[in-house]
Order: sequence, then structure tokens, then C-alpha cells
Amino acid sequence: LRSVASNNDYVDIKTDPEYSGRVQYICGNNDCTLRITDLRESDSAEYKFRFITNQHNGKYTGSPGVTLSVTDLQVQVSRSEIYTYYDWAELKCHSSCLPGHLYYVWYKNGQKTWRTTSSFSVYVYPADSYSCAAEGYEKFPSPPVCEFTYNASRDATVSVSPSVEGSSVNLTCSSDANPAANYTWYKENEDSPKTSGQIFTITDFRPEHSGNYYCEAQNRRGRHNSTLHLNILTGIFFI
Repeated sequence: LRSVASNNDYVDIKTDPEYSGRVQYICGNNDCTLRITDLRESDSAEYKFRFITNQHNGKYTGSPGVTLSVTDLQVQVSRSEIYTYYDWAELKCHSSCLPGHLYYVWYKNGQKTWRTTSSFSVYVYPADSYSCAAEGYEKFPSPPVCEFTYNASRDATVSVSPSVEGSSVNLTCSSDANPAANYTWYKENEDSPKTSGQIFTITDFRPEHSGNYYCEAQNRRGRHNSTLHLNILTGIFFI
């Protein structure tokens, strides 16, 4: 029997379509064994044994039951050094079922690449994926880890919403950075930043606001500046 969380009851797993073709009862005179093949994470549950006699109310369910927990292998990633376009990372293959297993097989972008202990260090590059499997159990690899898609804060661009003297103007900074960039706006020849964020709004835009403005897009991979020149004469706005 398997527990059913929705109504706190138990069902005969031989009648459950989720177990179709995967369960076997192996029973003798004094014991009975449940065998589940093609084990899945969804099989995690509490299981109990019940026997029924030909007597009235002759039904007995063993308690407590047996709790089965099914987990995937997991690749754990820690980074010790961060460079602009790659990382020096430690990868660890973690299994709660085989904590003392000696050797693991590692896959890079789906291709078998290394045979090592549970952890090793490697240079990782953008778009690479890694997975692992316990040696001897290669049919059951971990889900791939793809944490390495990133780029520095390059190719920052600025744009401006057209406006006229006396109204507001929005300066917008964009970048393809990954992880996402933080933005800071400056005006040329001024030491302090004007504001932080992708959009810099100048209200009541006047000739004294003319000049070069630039945004700095920065993430942990690097930084990039992009400049925009604004010039306003009475009633006329130039970029």
C-alpha cells in the first residue's frame, strides 16, 4: 500500500497506473516483499503492508510503514576564482544514496569526459553544461547544470526620448550583460553620479542641461561606458 496525501489513506499500488508493470509482490509463508523497478522520484512515499483473511473484519495493516525517498544525483557548483569570460569552479557530484561511492563519470555538454572522485575543479565557460553519474550507474545521470551562461557588461547603448525645452527628457541605458548589470549615470566634468538605474529623467529640460552624459553598466564580469551628447537651444532640442 502507498500513502495518499490528499485523503490520508492508502491504495494498493498494483492497481495504481503509475506503477503499471513496475511492481512485484514476492510472498512466502511468513513474509512478503515488494519490489519496485524503474524507480522514480515520484515513487517517494510511505509504504505499508496489509494482509486480509477470510474472517469478518480480518484485515490488518502494519504500522509504522516504510518511508522511501528517491532523489536524483545533483551537481553542486562552487566558484573559487572569477574571470571575465570564464570561472575556475569546483564541481561536486552529490548522492544521498551512495555517499561513499569512490568514482563518478562526468559529462560535459552531454559527452563523457572525465572519470574522477566525487569532486574536481575545472575551467567553465559560457553555455557549458555538466552532469555526473556514479560509476556503474551511468544510465542514471544527474540533471545537467547550466549555470555558466554569462557575459560582461559590454555593448551598453543609450537612447533618448525626444522632448522640447521645458518638458522632461528620459535617457535610457541598455546592455546585454548577464548577470544583469547595474547602471549609473554621470554628466561630463561632474564628479558625483546623477542617478542610478536604467532610466535617467531630466525634468524641465533647459539649455544649461546641455552636455555629454554617459551611463556605466557594470556586473561582476566587467563594466562598459556609453556616451550621449545633448544640446538644446531655445525651443530646439538636439542629440
